[in-house]
Amino acid sequence: MEQGVSSKSSALRFVIILGIVSMCADATYEGARSITGAYLGILGASGSVVGLVAGFGELIGYCFRLVIGYLSDSSRQYWKITTLGYFINTAAVPLLALAGSWQVAAALMLGERTGKAIRTPPRDVLLSHAALRLGGGFGFGLHEALDQIGAVLGPLAVAAVIYLGRGYQSSFAILLLPAVLGLIVLFVGQKIYPNPSDLEPKSAALTGEGLPRKFWIYLVAVTFIAAGYADFPLIAYHFQTKGIASSNIIPLFYALAMGVSGIAALGFGRLFDRFEIKVLLFAALLSSLFPPLVFFGGAKQALLGMVLWGAGMGAQESILKATVAMMVPPSRRGSAFGIFNSGYGLSWFLGSALMGILYDKSITMLVIFSVIIQLAAIPILLLVNRQTQI
Repeated sequence: MEQGVSSKSSALRFVIILGIVSMCADATYEGARSITGAYLGILGASGSVVGLVAGFGELIGYCFRLVIGYLSDSSRQYWKITTLGYFINTAAVPLLALAGSWQVAAALMLGERTGKAIRTPPRDVLLSHAALRLGGGFGFGLHEALDQIGAVLGPLAVAAVIYLGRGYQSSFAILLLPAVLGLIVLFVGQKIYPNPSDLEPKSAALTGEGLPRKFWIYLVAVTFIAAGYADFPLIAYHFQTKGIASSNIIPLFYALAMGVSGIAALGFGRLFDRFEIKVLLFAALLSSLFPPLVFFGGAKQALLGMVLWGAGMGAQESILKATVAMMVPPSRRGSAFGIFNSGYGLSWFLGSALMGILYDKSITMLVIFSVIIQLAAIPILLLVNRQTQI
């Protein structure tokens, strides 16, 4: 009994360590992403270039995870690949302060996205070992909650620097602090926990050489959820053009959503450990309510819509990954997380592009598309739940 308690405490410490690393990384790159579009414009880039760099960065970042996931499983070098990814991911941000042209800045932005792609699949495998000891939903939820703290603090810190009149370059330079702190904690975590797989309970270990059929069915449901989720830049554009919120208030809407996301990740994670995939059904239904509130309502309805948007994001970041960890053998989790992240990201990209086109033609059509395609995931999730019970 004491050994079980000790293992659980050790797993909790490991999740917190990785959570702090993610918090520092998120503070670094989310802080940067809050101003990179404007920064490219100052350096002379056109609007089309800004959009292309942002979209292409996300696309290559998610697709590259396919390769990294497979490489992680074949080499078993989860720690080394994770460390390399975090270094590239966070080192690119402070270097933006030295960029003398938009071309250099764009290359660094693409490098930052590539670094995130490198570290995400192996990091999720490392995290899964400890998360399953604690309860998959709670473990991934706790990590996501810490992650979102950084996502809130980073943009707020950048906003404060700009408010004080120090400019964009100083904003990027100050993000060196969380970048270095995150890498230090990462090295400490690797020293303390060289073999995180020892944390996973033996009873939770799955067997099998390939990915189970229910994983592929589940992936279809995930792609529907991702495709129907409106990206915040489009929401922010709507708020500004329709006069729902002023330019200095819009970031606060986003900060609120990120805060709700962190809390929801913990709450939905706990519920997932008790009710399993049924909780994801509820989360999908709940998040499908945000589009009409955000795009049809006034300021109050938009605020409620952003709360639901944030809650859906928190559920996705905790429950979706926990489900993958529970249905895939440990030896194939790197590949599974790589496929999962790539499918999710590609669907998000295509869905966002389509919703941008629909927005210019008919906001009503955008809302209908977003709601229907999210709800379309529910019957597929019911099928996954049936497959899990067989």
